[in-house]
Amino acid sequence: MDFEQADALNQAIRLLSLRHRARAAALLAPLGLHPGQEALLLELARTGPMIQAELSEALGCEPPSVTLMSRKLEAAGHVRRTPAPSDRRASVVELTDSGKALVGQIKQLWCALADETVTGLPAQTVAELPGILRTLVGNVDGRARRPHGSGVA
Repeated sequence: MDFEQADALNQAIRLLSLRHRARAAALLAPLGLHPGQEALLLELARTGPMIQAELSEALGCEPPSVTLMSRKLEAAGHVRRTPAPSDRRASVVELTDSGKALVGQIKQLWCALADETVTGLPAQTVAELPGILRTLVGNVDGRARRPHGSGVA
């Protein structure tokens, strides 16, 4: 790939990431949430209670970030943290009734954000987009584990 094509692709991905996060922040603000917190709440809604370390892995973020988000969401009454029965140093995070109610609102705004994001694209492209994006994430994740110029393709 030549530089002009690489630059256009990398700039488009960077701008989409920044603008999508900013739009998500604007939609989450009226709910009293910050970007990232909705992912934690949605993950708990999908899986049920989780140990913070497992939640960190599921969300793809650092444990201190999950700890901070969990504390803020607990202070707001949306999650409950209790010591894990198997390891008293670990915390189990679970949704409260308030958190469960909030998940319904998050799902609605998540649908609206997705609709906004793909407006104007053909239905076939929209259907293929999650798979394409997962491939890109996998490509970047795989490359991040190998040093640049290691000769491993």
